[in-house]
Amino acid sequence: MNEPLVCVSFEAVTVDEALEEAARANLAGADLVELRFDRLFLVRPESPDEEEENQEMIDESIWDRRKLEDVDSDDVISRMKDGIAMPVIFTCRNTAEGGYFPGDEKSRLKILDSAIESGVSWVDLELSIKSKEREKLVSKANEKGVKIVASVHELGDVPDAESIVQTVKDNAGSGDVVKCCYRTSDHQQSLSIIDAADSLKDEEIQVSIMGLGPGGDWTRIHAPLLNQAIVYTTMRNDFKLYEEGLINVKDVRDAWVLLEY
Repeated sequence: MNEPLVCVSFEAVTVDEALEEAARANLAGADLVELRFDRLFLVRPESPDEEEENQEMIDESIWDRRKLEDVDSDDVISRMKDGIAMPVIFTCRNTAEGGYFPGDEKSRLKILDSAIESGVSWVDLELSIKSKEREKLVSKANEKGVKIVASVHELGDVPDAESIVQTVKDNAGSGDVVKCCYRTSDHQQSLSIIDAADSLKDEEIQVSIMGLGPGGDWTRIHAPLLNQAIVYTTMRNDFKLYEEGLINVKDVRDAWVLLEY
């Protein structure tokens, strides 16, 4: 039975936070971490009183944003290279796939190119990137020995299992791991995701399939059984984390022990 790589996806909105989170992730048993560069453009609201509920602290879509020129990508990449000993997946997600990058596509691709040039361990290249531009980035990544997560993030209705399987098979050569992430609104939708993962478990394709929302954590919890390559986790330990389809890095390893995976 395969034991997936456990990746902690940073919640950080500053470089200092990311470095601190990386240290904690290492101690918590993560195999690698994901730097969401696009999150560095978010401005976290000041913390409310402990007894006060503040939706703005949860709904990041309404947080203030820094301008493109406020974040020096070369400085960020340099500090990450110097300050994080673990392998890093460098991600700069656009708004169309649920990210926070405020610039245009040309600016975003330039940042991804810089990350590859620096020799990061991994880079996330969405399948939605125009083929000509993506081919250039893939070629450079191969030259630099940078592994590629070929990703798709759909925010609409979850496709049926057959469609998810076909997406993975059609893009098997697009990266070292094919990542598919879907926004779920109920547990029924998550059945398509786990059915797809089950159908692909015996294929010689490195995959990471998951949901965000109810039932989205099922493929994470059963990742070894489903032959998942990477499981994305968080350092958060909120009581209702499962409602977001997320799982804490320690909890997922504990679950695998309890399930005897």
